Amino acid sequence: MSTVCSLLLAQAAQAAPSLSNDHDPLAYGTVSEKIRPVAPAVGTHGMVVSVQHLASEVGAKILASGGNAVDAAAGVAYALAVVYPAAGNIGGGGFMTLRLPTGRMTFLDFREHAPLAATSTMYQDAQGNVDSKASISGWRAVAVPGTVAGMDEILKRWGRLPRQQVMAPAIALARNGFVLSQADADLLHTSTDVFRQDPYARKIFLHPDGTPLQAGDRLVQKDLARSLSLIAAKGADAFYKGPIAKQILAASKAGGGILQPADFTSYKTRELTPIRCQYRGYVVDTAPPPSGGGVALCEILNILSGYDLQKLGLRTTAGVQRQVEAMRHAYSDRRDLGDPAFVQNPIAHLIDPQYAAQIRAGIPRDHALNSDSLVAGVPLPQKISASQEEQREKHETTQFSVMDNTGMAVSTTYTLNGWFGAGVIGGRSGIFLNDEMDDFSAKPGASNMFGIVGSAANAIAPGKTPLSSMSPTIVSRDGQAVMVIGSPGGSRIPTITLAAILGVIDSGLDIQQAVDLPRIHEQWKPESIEAEPGALGEQVISELTQEGYKISPHRPWGMAEGILVGHPSLKAPVTGALYGGWDRRHDGGAADGL
Repeated sequence: MSTVCSLLLAQAAQAAPSLSNDHDPLAYGTVSEKIRPVAPAVGTHGMVVSVQHLASEVGAKILASGGNAVDAAAGVAYALAVVYPAAGNIGGGGFMTLRLPTGRMTFLDFREHAPLAATSTMYQDAQGNVDSKASISGWRAVAVPGTVAGMDEILKRWGRLPRQQVMAPAIALARNGFVLSQADADLLHTSTDVFRQDPYARKIFLHPDGTPLQAGDRLVQKDLARSLSLIAAKGADAFYKGPIAKQILAASKAGGGILQPADFTSYKTRELTPIRCQYRGYVVDTAPPPSGGGVALCEILNILSGYDLQKLGLRTTAGVQRQVEAMRHAYSDRRDLGDPAFVQNPIAHLIDPQYAAQIRAGIPRDHALNSDSLVAGVPLPQKISASQEEQREKHETTQFSVMDNTGMAVSTTYTLNGWFGAGVIGGRSGIFLNDEMDDFSAKPGASNMFGIVGSAANAIAPGKTPLSSMSPTIVSRDGQAVMVIGSPGGSRIPTITLAAILGVIDSGLDIQQAVDLPRIHEQWKPESIEAEPGALGEQVISELTQEGYKISPHRPWGMAEGILVGHPSLKAPVTGALYGGWDRRHDGGAADGL
């Protein structure tokens, strides 16, 4: 755990002055334990926020050299593959929500696909028992990567600078190396055993004697530098049709994987229409399926729009109760969503404000609902005998947010799934490969180790994209983007994003305070309210317990990276500046403005 994450277990960000101490939404501990407040970063020409300060610097320099937000986003994505190898990637995939200078909103799906040789029972034995390790470790866990195709697509369509210029900083960081901070070393130390098991990772991420790299050591990745240079010179073809693909395919075959050349040559990104909803005069554009996160986020916002949360307070008993029941309904409703190329998703119904009004009418204000009483897509409680939910999604993802002075905005969440993906590097490519096959339901209808029942809508199929919670989001008002937000966090991603939006709009927090806001989460099953330290006061916990809620304390989660436009809290006259807030739950990130 990073130094900052450890501090946040017992400490707190500065409270908003207008909020009482009893219901201070920023309190993690006692007043004497609070950490020093941090003001948002400020920029007039652009803002880049990511989990690793070197990657944020890369994005800011690209903006300063004449690039736009898309150029900077691609530069950050490639830089994170070097300086944040646990989740930054070119061996994984993700989602991107974009606002173009014309005001048009769009969404790019560059998530991983199941290999063409994949089958619905590939992780089951002859008796139908699921081998849970096979989908998270080793080459059989690897889905077809999409990041390179995604970055190449956005640069071709909306970028301003040559690809070689955009990728040059990442190549330099890989070839020349960078000095590890304590946060960088701590992250590598989470996977020392993984590195020891892969011959290529062992040579890069461990000392010759097999001991872990330490803070102050220089991490050099020459194989990755060569791969990045090939991509810079030849584009996506270098990855999907050239020498990089050959390295990955050979390593997959040697390791018992099922990847084949057609998986790479047939890979295509998808441009989709974002999910759109409105909240208190703001327009929210977020991820559509194959994300279930955007649908959940909009359904929650629609339900909450009928309550005066500014009056109730975000962390009062009444405020928390309304949020939790909205979360419960939305997570129940998202259970049967899936890849739109394979599943008919009832999106229009689930994000219909009238449906939200029906849900509100059935939400009690003095006791907790029973999750077993909810039927997906039905507003009023009804007893059911069985339930379905998608696989438990890993938390180890990463978010970066970018905006330039033309109004172009990019919110990106991409992932290898678990830390360092499947724990395998594609030969001499220097590229970690994902374990995204674990996001499918290995056996629809059967409970996994967490008691979650696999959904048939998310069953494995050749070429299919697994369901995700990733919810890169852009909030607009009066035709102008005013907020860029998103986070890793697995199934908690929608509620992390929600917390930041509510903090800004309903509590008048600045973007750094909104990112620091202690989080709560409920996801239908399990029924308990997860709460970060200090998220709920003792009186609120007591009152919620009396109403039948179970509170589960949890260490801090997620790493939201946000940008606000015009004013740090949106509650004062517009100044024209850009404000960035990075998530201090993990050390080493930065909001870099220019």
